[in-house]
Amino acid sequence: MDAGLKRELEAKVYAGERLTREDGIALYETDDLAWLGGLAHHVRTQKNGDVVHFNVNRHLNMTNVCTASCAYCSFQRKPGEKDAYTMRIEEAVKLAKAMETDQLTELHIVNGLHPTLPWRYYPRSLRALKEALPTVGLKAFTATEIHHFEKISGLSADEILDELIDAGLESLTGGGAEIFDWEVRQHIVDHDTHWEDWSRIHRLAHSKGLKTPATMLYGHIEEPRHRVDHVLRLRELQDETGGFQVFIPLRYQHDFHDSRDGKIRNTLQARTTMATGADMIRTFAVSRLLFDNVPHVKVFWVMHGLAGAQLMLNHGADDMDGSVVEYKITHDADGFGTPNKLTRDDLLDLIRDAGFRPVERNTRYEIINEYPGPDADRREAPQPMRF
Repeated sequence: MDAGLKRELEAKVYAGERLTREDGIALYETDDLAWLGGLAHHVRTQKNGDVVHFNVNRHLNMTNVCTASCAYCSFQRKPGEKDAYTMRIEEAVKLAKAMETDQLTELHIVNGLHPTLPWRYYPRSLRALKEALPTVGLKAFTATEIHHFEKISGLSADEILDELIDAGLESLTGGGAEIFDWEVRQHIVDHDTHWEDWSRIHRLAHSKGLKTPATMLYGHIEEPRHRVDHVLRLRELQDETGGFQVFIPLRYQHDFHDSRDGKIRNTLQARTTMATGADMIRTFAVSRLLFDNVPHVKVFWVMHGLAGAQLMLNHGADDMDGSVVEYKITHDADGFGTPNKLTRDDLLDLIRDAGFRPVERNTRYEIINEYPGPDADRREAPQPMRF
């Protein structure tokens, strides 16, 4: 990138002007990561100051049985396959109750597209979970799952969302987005929920007062232009609805084996690696700069590692998800040593050591607790590696 274009882009960012598609592609091409990160950090600081948001959540996957065989996914199993499982509602509630400790505020529920489970299983599950955990927010189901519910129930997404909301749903999850551009999507996704249905369902959720996240799976066979296109589609939808709370870049996980049965399910791996640290920085920074109308950018530490997550907080992200526990969708593909769980105190230390002030939130981004900022004495002393 020549000096003149850098000055032009920097001036637009500091003036608060909206960046274009061409701007986004140019930003991905720069080798000056310190400059790019500085621009993203400026925008992140304008929107969120020195705060890093986090929540205490748990992930619940009630079934891994799935009709789809998406090219990147090591989570799915077919009926009768080894390690395939489907929880009875009572089992799901028992497991969720066991997660209730440490002032849990959110339960994050994503499942496979089960071919035979009846539609009623899903609202009944939410209702039972809400009765068991009345103070815990239920963030549940991707747009792909809602589209699947339409097919198995004969109901419209409008009716489905009404029933799920009545059962306790507070937010959809952001999954099922991957990369929207068909040039890439046709090679990575094995279901028929594409941009048209994904956006339709989130638009409808927003019209009902739900605030939702949006995601992007990056670092596989896509190019920077596909990432820019993905963000700009979401930005245009956000202009229309204002319903996205947070954007979450998800780092594609490259696995050479499945840890349980040795079967390779990730069919992309022969032609992919994982995003490098530099690519992570570019993705978070450019996303923060393009996404001028979404308040938060989240780094999911399970997919980026703890040190990587801290680095992203200085390159556009202001939210770190969450305490988690046994995030099966990633850990079925992960041989990179990320832990299953961080406690609240772990998260406070990570955020402070990155130089920020921790703020605990709930699913609706309402503030629950504010904590003191960085401890100068702690940061001056070497800290142990986390495994």
